[in-house]
Amino acid sequence: MSKANFFKGAQKSFPIMVGYMPLGLAFGIIAREKGLTVIQAALMSLTSFTGSGQFIAVGLLSTGAGISAILLTNFLVNLRYLLFSASMAPFVRKMPSIVQAVLAFGITDETFALNMAEFNQEEADRDFILGVNIFSHFSWTANSALGAAVGNLIPDINRFGVNFALPAMFIALLIWQVKDRNTLWVAVISGMVSIILAMFTRNSVNIIAATVIAATIGVIICRCRQKSMF
Repeated sequence: MSKANFFKGAQKSFPIMVGYMPLGLAFGIIAREKGLTVIQAALMSLTSFTGSGQFIAVGLLSTGAGISAILLTNFLVNLRYLLFSASMAPFVRKMPSIVQAVLAFGITDETFALNMAEFNQEEADRDFILGVNIFSHFSWTANSALGAAVGNLIPDINRFGVNFALPAMFIALLIWQVKDRNTLWVAVISGMVSIILAMFTRNSVNIIAATVIAATIGVIICRCRQKSMF
Protein backbone atom coordinates (compact mmCIF):
# COMPACT_ATOMS: atom_id res chain seq x y z
CA MET A 1 0.00 0.00 0.00
CA SER A 2 1.30 3.45 -0.92
CA LYS A 3 0.95 5.67 2.14
CA ALA A 4 1.88 8.71 0.05
CA ASN A 5 -1.03 8.19 -2.36
CA PHE A 6 -3.40 7.27 0.46
CA PHE A 7 -2.72 10.46 2.38
CA LYS A 8 -2.78 12.44 -0.85
CA GLY A 9 -6.34 11.22 -1.30
CA ALA A 10 -7.07 12.09 2.31
CA GLN A 11 -5.73 15.60 1.78
CA LYS A 12 -7.77 16.07 -1.37
CA SER A 13 -10.89 14.94 0.48
CA PHE A 14 -10.63 17.74 3.05
CA PRO A 15 -13.23 20.00 1.33
CA ILE A 16 -15.65 17.06 1.25
CA MET A 17 -15.01 16.32 4.92
CA VAL A 18 -15.73 19.95 5.80
CA GLY A 19 -18.87 19.92 3.65
CA TYR A 20 -20.10 16.76 5.35
CA MET A 21 -19.82 18.32 8.81
CA PRO A 22 -23.05 20.39 8.77
CA LEU A 23 -24.86 17.77 6.71
CA GLY A 24 -23.87 14.94 9.03
CA LEU A 25 -24.85 16.99 12.05
CA ALA A 26 -28.20 17.78 10.43
CA PHE A 27 -28.84 14.12 9.69
CA GLY A 28 -27.93 13.11 13.25
CA ILE A 29 -30.27 15.71 14.71
CA ILE A 30 -33.15 14.68 12.46
CA ALA A 31 -32.54 10.98 13.04
CA ARG A 32 -32.65 11.52 16.81
CA GLU A 33 -35.85 13.55 16.50
CA LYS A 34 -37.42 10.72 14.50
CA GLY A 35 -36.67 8.21 17.25
CA LEU A 36 -33.30 6.71 16.31
CA THR A 37 -30.61 6.29 18.93
CA VAL A 38 -27.07 7.60 18.56
CA ILE A 39 -25.81 4.11 17.73
CA GLN A 40 -28.55 3.54 15.16
CA ALA A 41 -27.85 6.86 13.46
CA ALA A 42 -24.12 6.13 13.35
CA LEU A 43 -24.66 2.58 12.05
CA MET A 44 -26.95 3.84 9.30
CA SER A 45 -24.25 6.26 8.13
CA LEU A 46 -21.57 3.60 8.45
CA THR A 47 -23.42 0.95 6.43
CA SER A 48 -25.38 3.10 3.97
CA PHE A 49 -23.30 6.21 3.20
CA THR A 50 -25.97 7.93 1.13
CA GLY A 51 -27.00 11.28 2.51
CA SER A 52 -30.17 11.80 0.50
CA GLY A 53 -31.23 8.20 0.99
CA GLN A 54 -30.67 8.38 4.75
CA PHE A 55 -32.69 11.59 5.13
CA ILE A 56 -35.50 9.94 3.19
CA ALA A 57 -35.23 6.73 5.22
CA VAL A 58 -35.60 8.42 8.61
CA GLY A 59 -38.53 10.42 7.27
CA LEU A 60 -40.27 7.26 6.10
CA LEU A 61 -39.49 5.48 9.36
CA SER A 62 -41.23 8.25 11.29
CA THR A 63 -44.38 7.72 9.20
CA GLY A 64 -44.41 3.99 9.89
CA ALA A 65 -43.40 2.95 6.37
CA GLY A 66 -42.32 -0.65 5.86
CA ILE A 67 -38.81 -1.84 5.02
CA SER A 68 -39.79 -2.69 1.44
CA ALA A 69 -41.04 0.86 0.81
CA ILE A 70 -37.87 2.35 2.28
CA LEU A 71 -35.62 0.06 0.22
CA LEU A 72 -37.52 0.74 -3.00
CA THR A 73 -37.45 4.50 -2.46
CA ASN A 74 -33.72 4.43 -1.75
CA PHE A 75 -33.16 2.29 -4.82
CA LEU A 76 -34.86 4.87 -7.03
CA VAL A 77 -33.16 7.83 -5.39
CA ASN A 78 -29.71 6.26 -5.71
CA LEU A 79 -30.01 4.90 -9.25
CA ARG A 80 -27.55 7.58 -10.34
CA TYR A 81 -24.77 5.58 -8.70
CA LEU A 82 -25.14 3.01 -11.47
CA LEU A 83 -24.09 5.72 -13.89
CA PHE A 84 -21.26 6.85 -11.62
CA SER A 85 -19.95 3.29 -11.34
CA ALA A 86 -20.16 2.78 -15.10
CA SER A 87 -18.16 5.98 -15.63
CA MET A 88 -15.45 4.86 -13.20
CA ALA A 89 -15.30 1.27 -14.47
CA PRO A 90 -12.81 1.90 -17.34
CA PHE A 91 -10.34 3.46 -14.91
CA VAL A 92 -10.38 0.62 -12.35
CA ARG A 93 -10.98 -2.42 -14.58
CA LYS A 94 -7.44 -3.73 -14.02
CA MET A 95 -7.94 -3.87 -10.25
CA PRO A 96 -9.15 -7.10 -8.55
CA SER A 97 -12.93 -7.49 -8.23
CA ILE A 98 -12.84 -7.31 -4.43
CA VAL A 99 -10.98 -4.00 -4.65
CA GLN A 100 -13.50 -2.65 -7.14
CA ALA A 101 -16.32 -3.64 -4.78
CA VAL A 102 -14.70 -1.82 -1.86
CA LEU A 103 -14.11 1.28 -3.98
CA ALA A 104 -17.69 1.17 -5.29
CA PHE A 105 -19.07 1.26 -1.74
CA GLY A 106 -17.43 4.65 -1.21
CA ILE A 107 -18.94 6.31 -4.27
CA THR A 108 -20.97 9.42 -3.51
CA ASP A 109 -21.64 12.47 -5.65
CA GLU A 110 -18.69 14.25 -4.05
CA THR A 111 -16.12 11.43 -4.01
CA PHE A 112 -17.04 10.54 -7.58
CA ALA A 113 -16.43 14.10 -8.79
CA LEU A 114 -13.14 14.35 -6.91
CA ASN A 115 -11.81 11.00 -8.10
CA MET A 116 -12.85 11.59 -11.71
CA ALA A 117 -11.12 14.96 -11.67
CA GLU A 118 -7.96 13.19 -10.49
CA PHE A 119 -8.29 10.56 -13.23
CA ASN A 120 -8.12 13.35 -15.82
CA GLN A 121 -4.64 14.19 -14.57
CA GLU A 122 -3.15 10.88 -13.43
CA GLU A 123 -3.79 7.16 -13.74
CA ALA A 124 -6.36 5.79 -11.30
CA ASP A 125 -4.69 4.67 -8.09
CA ARG A 126 -6.31 2.34 -5.57
CA ASP A 127 -4.73 3.93 -2.53
CA PHE A 128 -5.64 7.46 -3.60
CA ILE A 129 -9.28 6.46 -4.09
CA LEU A 130 -9.30 4.69 -0.73
CA GLY A 131 -7.92 7.81 0.94
CA VAL A 132 -10.68 9.94 -0.56
CA ASN A 133 -13.46 7.48 0.23
CA ILE A 134 -12.40 6.44 3.73
CA PHE A 135 -11.83 9.94 5.09
CA SER A 136 -15.04 11.23 3.50
CA HIS A 137 -16.95 8.30 4.99
CA PHE A 138 -15.36 8.87 8.38
CA SER A 139 -16.41 12.53 8.36
CA TRP A 140 -19.99 11.64 7.47
CA THR A 141 -20.30 8.89 10.08
CA ALA A 142 -18.57 10.81 12.88
CA ASN A 143 -20.66 13.93 12.35
CA SER A 144 -23.86 11.90 12.11
CA ALA A 145 -23.09 10.38 15.49
CA LEU A 146 -22.15 13.77 16.92
CA GLY A 147 -25.37 15.34 15.65
CA ALA A 148 -27.43 12.57 17.21
CA ALA A 149 -25.53 12.85 20.49
CA VAL A 150 -25.76 16.61 20.98
CA GLY A 151 -28.76 17.40 18.81
CA ASN A 152 -30.77 18.82 21.66
CA LEU A 153 -28.04 21.36 22.39
CA ILE A 154 -27.86 22.76 18.85
CA PRO A 155 -30.24 25.58 17.82
CA ASP A 156 -32.00 25.70 14.47
CA ILE A 157 -29.21 24.81 12.05
CA ASN A 158 -31.01 26.36 9.08
CA ARG A 159 -31.00 29.73 10.78
CA PHE A 160 -27.39 30.27 9.70
CA GLY A 161 -27.80 28.95 6.18
CA VAL A 162 -26.39 25.52 6.95
CA ASN A 163 -29.05 24.01 4.72
CA PHE A 164 -27.18 25.53 1.78
CA ALA A 165 -24.03 23.52 2.54
CA LEU A 166 -24.90 20.68 0.16
CA PRO A 167 -25.75 22.88 -2.88
CA ALA A 168 -22.63 24.95 -2.19
CA MET A 169 -20.45 21.84 -2.16
CA PHE A 170 -21.98 20.61 -5.43
CA ILE A 171 -21.34 24.00 -7.03
CA ALA A 172 -17.68 23.85 -5.98
CA LEU A 173 -17.31 20.32 -7.38
CA LEU A 174 -18.94 21.40 -10.64
CA ILE A 175 -16.51 24.28 -11.04
CA TRP A 176 -13.61 21.83 -10.79
CA GLN A 177 -15.06 19.86 -13.71
CA VAL A 178 -15.70 22.81 -16.07
CA LYS A 179 -12.42 23.23 -17.88
CA ASP A 180 -13.45 24.46 -21.34
CA ARG A 181 -16.42 25.69 -23.36
CA ASN A 182 -17.65 22.19 -24.18
CA THR A 183 -17.88 21.06 -20.56
CA LEU A 184 -19.54 24.37 -19.71
CA TRP A 185 -22.27 23.75 -22.29
CA VAL A 186 -22.78 20.19 -21.03
CA ALA A 187 -23.10 21.49 -17.45
CA VAL A 188 -25.60 24.19 -18.45
CA ILE A 189 -27.72 21.80 -20.51
CA SER A 190 -27.79 19.12 -17.81
CA GLY A 191 -28.79 21.71 -15.22
CA MET A 192 -31.63 23.04 -17.39
CA VAL A 193 -32.92 19.55 -18.17
CA SER A 194 -32.79 18.55 -14.49
CA ILE A 195 -34.66 21.68 -13.36
CA ILE A 196 -37.38 21.27 -16.00
CA LEU A 197 -37.92 17.59 -15.21
CA ALA A 198 -37.90 18.27 -11.47
CA MET A 199 -41.06 20.35 -11.95
CA PHE A 200 -42.93 17.24 -13.06
CA THR A 201 -41.30 14.45 -11.00
CA ARG A 202 -40.79 13.77 -7.32
CA ASN A 203 -37.84 11.37 -7.36
CA SER A 204 -34.37 11.18 -8.92
CA VAL A 205 -35.65 10.63 -12.47
CA ASN A 206 -34.69 14.20 -13.34
CA ILE A 207 -31.09 13.60 -12.22
CA ILE A 208 -30.76 10.35 -14.15
CA ALA A 209 -32.35 11.75 -17.30
CA ALA A 210 -30.24 14.92 -17.16
CA THR A 211 -27.09 12.85 -16.68
CA VAL A 212 -27.85 10.58 -19.65
CA ILE A 213 -28.81 13.47 -21.94
CA ALA A 214 -25.80 15.57 -20.93
CA ALA A 215 -23.43 12.60 -21.33
CA THR A 216 -24.86 11.92 -24.80
CA ILE A 217 -24.42 15.54 -25.81
CA GLY A 218 -20.89 15.51 -24.42
CA VAL A 219 -19.99 12.45 -26.51
CA ILE A 220 -21.44 14.06 -29.65
CA ILE A 221 -19.49 17.26 -29.03
CA CYS A 222 -16.24 15.34 -28.48
CA ARG A 223 -16.71 13.29 -31.64
CA CYS A 224 -17.48 16.38 -33.72
CA ARG A 225 -14.43 18.07 -32.26
CA GLN A 226 -12.22 15.07 -33.09
CA LYS A 227 -13.51 14.94 -36.68
CA SER A 228 -12.82 18.62 -37.17
CA MET A 229 -9.18 18.03 -36.20
CA PHE A 230 -8.62 15.67 -39.13
